[in-house]
Amino acid sequence: MERNATAVWNGTGKEGTGHLTTQSNFLSKAPYSFGSRFNDATGTNPEELVAAAHAGCFTMKLSFVLTAAGFTATELETTCTITLEDGAIISSHLTLKATIPIINKEQFDAAIADAKTNCPISKLYNTTITCEALLM
Repeated sequence: MERNATAVWNGTGKEGTGHLTTQSNFLSKAPYSFGSRFNDATGTNPEELVAAAHAGCFTMKLSFVLTAAGFTATELETTCTITLEDGAIISSHLTLKATIPIINKEQFDAAIADAKTNCPISKLYNTTITCEALLM
């Protein structure tokens, strides 16, 4: 399986603007700029997209791990916070709220550890990955 996205940029790094389009066209010429990356201007940015990718990948992998262990989550909600410092992503922090009937703390922690280590996006990163989880 292969997936792709295209970035187009016009102008200088600080004054220029660009847009992103994904293969599925879910993002179609989504704007991004210096302002949307480093300030609060309208548009997306690479770090936000990386955070979405990690949150989505981890959550889906956790669902697969739970299913293999005989559990079905009622709901898994993951927020990912990417930290960019000095031109490098230095960490990805996952915050999970989970509702999973019948699971105990040890089983929950083991499933999280598996998903955190083995989701494809976690494997892609060369950074510190942490996870804070609350079983509802």
